[in-house]
Amino acid sequence: MRGNRDLFIVAAGVGVSEFGNALTLLVLLFWATPISSLLVAAILVAELLPFVLGAPLAGLLVDRLPNRRLLTAGVLCQGGAIAAIAPLMGQPAFVVALVLLFGCGRAVAQPSMSALVPHIAGEEHSTRAYALIGTTRSVGNIAGVTGGAVLAGFFGHPAALLMNGATFFVYAVLLAFMRSERRPTGEHSARPSALAGVRHVRQDAVLFAAILGLACFVGATVVINVADPAFVRFVLHGNEFLLGAMQACWMVGIIVGNRLAARLTSVSQLAHALAITGVTTGVAVLIPATFPFVAAAVIGWFIGGVSNGVDNVTMNAIVRLRTPEAMRGRAFAAVGSMVTGANLLGTAAAGGLLLVMGPRAVFAIGGTGALLVGVACLVFVRRALEREKSPAEAGLSP
Repeated sequence: MRGNRDLFIVAAGVGVSEFGNALTLLVLLFWATPISSLLVAAILVAELLPFVLGAPLAGLLVDRLPNRRLLTAGVLCQGGAIAAIAPLMGQPAFVVALVLLFGCGRAVAQPSMSALVPHIAGEEHSTRAYALIGTTRSVGNIAGVTGGAVLAGFFGHPAALLMNGATFFVYAVLLAFMRSERRPTGEHSARPSALAGVRHVRQDAVLFAAILGLACFVGATVVINVADPAFVRFVLHGNEFLLGAMQACWMVGIIVGNRLAARLTSVSQLAHALAITGVTTGVAVLIPATFPFVAAAVIGWFIGGVSNGVDNVTMNAIVRLRTPEAMRGRAFAAVGSMVTGANLLGTAAAGGLLLVMGPRAVFAIGGTGALLVGVACLVFVRRALEREKSPAEAGLSP
């Protein structure tokens, strides 16, 4: 992959935009926490909802239109939506609506980039390419939650949001210098099915077991996204700087996880690694729930980040390996819809849970759920791989 100019352009653009994205999320969550936990949940839900409802359409677009241009359009939509939030922070309803628009742009950009990567790096180097992009995304997040918190403190929340909007426009400019493009040829039928990606994932036993397990333990773990600001504010008695530092520990862990996952090559390795991250993520969340101290939270968040980095890379890699090229846009969108749908349900549930219990209890519920689901996912993945292997061995027997 050395010298792959287009790959480094995409990776740099992702890093720049993630800096602004992390900064915005930090600002909006800390702004919304004193108002209501339901507003925190509403912001997170608004960002995720387009992934669930729009996945079939987004996947169809990715498999019908040039992906680099589609990615550029999605990035510009995100930048415009975030910049428009700055003068409207006194109106929570408008903020939520603009976050929803931001999510629409992201719902198109995400599968566009995932499907474009093999055309940039080559099929044989795609897993490493996903890991590189994941690393730059994590570096951007770290910069956003640490340096971004300082910028927000000095210049104020509206200025921080304008900075974020600018990062997406920088990303769009970088994409203009790319040469690589994925130009889908389409299917032989005149009306390709938008739901073909969903059917493909459902019919592939190994892929379905891995992705369903991932979706379930993500749904269990994501409750910490809503509870995290309250945990920092009311349990650890910290401020936005401590919240940013904890999130930075998670992002550092993601970088380590990305590098570990880049070494995995076979479907068996990828599927097993993905399932194991459910177990380790559950343990990571249970550590600060059991020991409510800053040091314990730092350790837990680092372990959680490593797990997150591994499952991000393995998810993309296993979808690529198990999906025909012409259908990858819809497959990536379908997988994103499953995982994000679980994320959405967990986020909505967390808003309600925080009304009746403290953040430590929410952490305990999420960590326990992820741990149990991870164990179940590992069992089902092993069974699916064994069933797939048995007919092949039988066919080779004399």
